[in-house]
Amino acid sequence: MGNTRALILLFAAVGLCHCRSVTVFRGPLLRVEGQPLSIRCNVSDYEGPKEQEFEWTVMRGTQSIKVISTFDQTFSDRSLQDRIRTSDISVSRLAHNAVELRIEEARVSDSATYQCSTPSTDSVISGNYNADVQLQVVPNSLIVAPETPNPVVPEGGSIRLLCNVSRSFIEGIHLSLTWSVQKGSSLEDLLTFGPDLGVTVGDGFTGRYTDGGMRLEMGNGVSHSLVLSGAMLEDRGMYVCTARLWTREQGIWNRIQEKTMEMGEVTVTPTANSLTVVVQDDSTLSSGDPLLLTCSVSLDTVLSVELEVTWMLNTSRTLAHLSRDGLRNSTSELVDVRRLGKWDFQMKVHGVETSDAGLYSCKVSVWVQQMSGRWYEAAEKTSDPVRVHVIKQNPDYTIVLNSSVNAKFFGDPTELECKVTNVSNLRSGRLGVSWLYRNAVPGNAPVSTHTIASLDENGTLVPGKTYKNRMEAGLITAIRAEPSTFKLRLLHTTDADAGEYTCGVTAWIPTRHGNWKKVVEHLTPALKVSFANKRPVLGVVARRLREATATGSTFEMSCQASVQNLPPGTTFSILVLSEEAVGSPSRKLASLGPETVLQLEDGGEPGRDGLMLVKTGKREFQFRIQAVQETDRGFYSCEMKAWTKQAGEDWVEMAKGVSNKLQVAYAHKGPTFDVSISSDTTSVFPWETAKMVCDVSVSGTSPNTDDVAYEIKWFLSRLRGSSSQTLLASMDRWGVVRKTPRNDSSDCSLERLAHRRFAMNVHSTQDSDAGDYHCTVTPWIRSPATGIWSKAPDVSSQRVFLNVKFALWDSMKLPLLYGICASVTVGVFSLVLGLVCAHCCCKTATATPRSRNKLMELEMD
Repeated sequence: MGNTRALILLFAAVGLCHCRSVTVFRGPLLRVEGQPLSIRCNVSDYEGPKEQEFEWTVMRGTQSIKVISTFDQTFSDRSLQDRIRTSDISVSRLAHNAVELRIEEARVSDSATYQCSTPSTDSVISGNYNADVQLQVVPNSLIVAPETPNPVVPEGGSIRLLCNVSRSFIEGIHLSLTWSVQKGSSLEDLLTFGPDLGVTVGDGFTGRYTDGGMRLEMGNGVSHSLVLSGAMLEDRGMYVCTARLWTREQGIWNRIQEKTMEMGEVTVTPTANSLTVVVQDDSTLSSGDPLLLTCSVSLDTVLSVELEVTWMLNTSRTLAHLSRDGLRNSTSELVDVRRLGKWDFQMKVHGVETSDAGLYSCKVSVWVQQMSGRWYEAAEKTSDPVRVHVIKQNPDYTIVLNSSVNAKFFGDPTELECKVTNVSNLRSGRLGVSWLYRNAVPGNAPVSTHTIASLDENGTLVPGKTYKNRMEAGLITAIRAEPSTFKLRLLHTTDADAGEYTCGVTAWIPTRHGNWKKVVEHLTPALKVSFANKRPVLGVVARRLREATATGSTFEMSCQASVQNLPPGTTFSILVLSEEAVGSPSRKLASLGPETVLQLEDGGEPGRDGLMLVKTGKREFQFRIQAVQETDRGFYSCEMKAWTKQAGEDWVEMAKGVSNKLQVAYAHKGPTFDVSISSDTTSVFPWETAKMVCDVSVSGTSPNTDDVAYEIKWFLSRLRGSSSQTLLASMDRWGVVRKTPRNDSSDCSLERLAHRRFAMNVHSTQDSDAGDYHCTVTPWIRSPATGIWSKAPDVSSQRVFLNVKFALWDSMKLPLLYGICASVTVGVFSLVLGLVCAHCCCKTATATPRSRNKLMELEMD
């Protein structure tokens, strides 16, 4: 009983697992008239042979028409046999359990319900053996009528692809539109719109669509356009418009109709076809000339383009480059390139040489900017080369030398003029000049030529070695008066300037490296410069007009000049000199310049107004000393100079002469002064005060006390017998004291003890104050008649030595006392501090009784 139940359950399970199922697409199916269609039929979960058979039947209402069978050739209805025979209707096996009913050209009358059936091969009939699907064939109403685009489009232009599509609206049928381009045998899709209102961009065109170079313009539901901007050469080809109808079946788009129409062939004209580059004709230049070449560009385009220009020599050597951004790059500073206009470019080569001859060409690159902002090179073209010939021609000219100003007298100016005429082939060159002098030597004696000065190509004046000092002093000038006229001027001509003068003119041309090259030099014939007049002579005679007989009297002298060979208009200057003795250094007392300006020299003392120097004649001067002093004794002379001056120039000395000497010496009738020095002590200890007294004694006729004053100075020599002395302090005749700054702690003071008695105190003496002391007195005597003060000779005293003792005990007792006191204080403080610390910080500890077990202690130890 149990076995029987198990078998029943087994058969029931097998029956449940094997239940035949026949399936077709769920309908209704929408198809278009004239288009192929197919209906798939599958069977599963069946028994029997692996390969199953199928039958197709059409049902229209209650009418059933047999269409086709996979195993029975006579199955088909007679009304369909012709279509089956022509394979318009056929069945195709897709697998052992799947077939497909195919209709090559669907008809509207094919609309019906199609049933797929499978004969039973099962041991038990179970499941379904047929499946139905509804087919609806709609009339073909799709019309595609594209407009032919412009067959020729310039590079960078726009291609408009207009496609007109019309159809009858049927619910469930959707439209898609695809633009494609055919290049040879390949067809590339540009863009597809639909069927779900989306846009699909073809491979290779995504970037262009994103950048805006390809855009879709939807019209009124019939007309649709695809516009390609910035046409490129790759855009040429046959453009095609394809319209497709779709249905949505089981979540999948199914294409039910497709219609393709050619729109037309489009050719993109390259920019290079209309690009022309022309450089001017051949040219012949002379070396040094500038080369100008113009590159003219013409281009037939509506686009905004930028040009890049490269200039080349002999097709291989790059001379200059001008980028589309206007950046210039030249291989040499002599080459310059610039833009004359939108389509014209110019290259200039400065100062060509023979090496610059050759074939010149201009290469132009045309750049076009895409919608994305990226630039691409659309065309490139090189002009036909032009030949440039360079002929080497040196400058040529003639020069003439003449004397524009001749010196009539010694010291007059002389001016030579070197003029350049008939200049040719100089172009951008420059002229330089060299002035040469050759002394005139009679007979066959050797002559020497000297360079006076030269002007180089930069106009820099280079003086000759022999004439350098005269040129630096401004006595000789060399200038360029005009671009082709040079002048040499001797402001003060002398006998040494007589001789032959030559002018040499040099032509310089620029090189391509920025330097100057000397190419030609011409010399003029020698021009003689001589002087008929003799050298000027100036003699001076000094005469005594009033003799000085005593101190306070007046001395007066005159100086007169005798001249020879001086030009008219000569002016004289005078300088009065004095000497204490013949051959001793002279002092300058007073002077009158060529412009008659009085100047007191180093002999004039402040506050003294008794000196007078005046001009009494054209060549005569008078000098006077009123109230002669003792210091005025000596010898007096005059130095006179003859001067001449041209308009706008400085004074030039022509001649100089010195007079005889006149002595001022008279018997001394005044008082005689003597000075003595004394000190209250010659030895002092440090920090004590030393006092020295200076006494003035007068012998002879003693002046009144109010008519004499004394100026006193105190000196120190730290080494006994040394001639080196240091000024310590001074007191002038007015009583004003001046002291020399000191580095020591000592100081000094001055006092007047009596009319002729003076003292100096040295306070807080130091060892550096030891040495020889002496005083110097300068008497000043006032004349009772005129009231003028006169200075008498200085009088110095003998020396007195001051010794500063060193007191050992006095210097050590205070430091020792301070040290003992400090030591005792520190010791007492340390003792007190120790007692306090011992009392406050240390505790009394109880002694631990020692163990009696010695062995234990040792063991513990």
